[in-house]
Amino acid sequence: MTLVAGVDSSTQSTKIELRDAESGALIARAASPHPPVSPPRSEQDPMSWWTAFELAWEQLGSPAVAAISIAGQQHGMVVLDSDRRLVRPAKLWNDTESAADAAWLVKQLPAGAGGWAEAVGSVPVAAFTVTKLSWLHRNEPDAWSRMAHVLLPHDWLTMRLTGNLTTDRGDASGTGYWSPSTGEYRWDLLDIIDRDRDWTAVVPPVLGPLQSAGAWGDVIVGPGTGDNMAAALGLGLGPGDVVISLGTSGTVYCVAVNPTHDATGSIAGFADASGRFLPLACTLNATKVTEMARRLLGVDHAELDRLALNADPGAGGLTMLPYLDGERTPNRPQATGVVGGLRSDGTREQFARAAFEAVACSLYDAYQALAAACGPQEGRLLLVGGGARSSAYQQIVGHVFGRQVTIPHDDEVVATGAAVQAAAVLTRTDPSTVALHWGLGTGSPVRPTASFVAAAAFDRHRYEDLRDATVGW
Repeated sequence: MTLVAGVDSSTQSTKIELRDAESGALIARAASPHPPVSPPRSEQDPMSWWTAFELAWEQLGSPAVAAISIAGQQHGMVVLDSDRRLVRPAKLWNDTESAADAAWLVKQLPAGAGGWAEAVGSVPVAAFTVTKLSWLHRNEPDAWSRMAHVLLPHDWLTMRLTGNLTTDRGDASGTGYWSPSTGEYRWDLLDIIDRDRDWTAVVPPVLGPLQSAGAWGDVIVGPGTGDNMAAALGLGLGPGDVVISLGTSGTVYCVAVNPTHDATGSIAGFADASGRFLPLACTLNATKVTEMARRLLGVDHAELDRLALNADPGAGGLTMLPYLDGERTPNRPQATGVVGGLRSDGTREQFARAAFEAVACSLYDAYQALAAACGPQEGRLLLVGGGARSSAYQQIVGHVFGRQVTIPHDDEVVATGAAVQAAAVLTRTDPSTVALHWGLGTGSPVRPTASFVAAAAFDRHRYEDLRDATVGW
């Protein structure tokens, strides 16, 4: 049996899957946590990612594998000096300190947001690497002067394995300075930040889906990719399918044959890890909202689900706006949460359900933006991420969307997708073909009732009213 390894280095932890390269059969899994972070300043020492990788690898018995690929949290800024030593902690995707830089960068192009969307498929927001570079230039001149290389989180881990500086088209498309349409860096956009730099020496070369980043001893190392791109591979995502990912943040995305350019900034026009494209909408607040509700109610996760499902749809008029730590879709980096419809007869059940409905409505907003940019997506609606294990999320997302939800049987789809990429590079086979051969993306359906769907449609309007009333808060 030939083994491949897929690594998921997320904000919270490093997870590793071992799979049979031919059949895709899962052989073993391991995980190790990362230090917690808390926006608006959200930073981690990349060495903690490497330590977590080593611990998880040891849990697996340091196995003999033929190939390995690393998927990582997108957008994070890892800055190295000329000796490839870390200059400062990595600024992560959910760090919102660069919100002012995002607004400033948009104004630097004559066509504004539309010009950025045309150039790189996306409009800068605080999550993107380009805004973090601008923040670093403005706030930490010593670190800026020492910077010789800038990498994304998965790039840095790949470098630890191979000694090479590389990235891939999927993760590069989330930087804000690489164009999915042309497959080239936009040096003019980086020059906005610092015209005196030789940017060609700072950013890494972009590898294609089947190119190797190098070797880790005798092990072939794939190019790696961003977490959402890997998840698409791990789900065997096809045309018309939509993924809703419920983690600390939420994402809604699909695959596309052609690149997208959304001047509103709601949709990020990413590339994927197979040679296609991955238009995506992201929310900063997903399971952190229900986790907040769980802490306030003093219950465990099972009891929170029970409370929410024991309340009627609409939570008795209690409506929550879930922008706890700022928001990306819509772009409100300084926002906080809002609760409306409080009454003296309010219950714990209503509060629990309002939290779940708020997240589901926020994700529905993201889906509406995706459909506006790419057309209706009428295939499978796949629910993934840690929140997908929640019976309340399974029911309430289906109610709010008015569609059947599919819960994939494999719940670590990012690590699975990285393993798909490793097998694809090893066998020189298209990653989508590998995913199809492995039979990925099958799952259990959760069908909402018609009466609940009708109620949810009304409750979405109440949510939208609260959302629109708080513009500018």
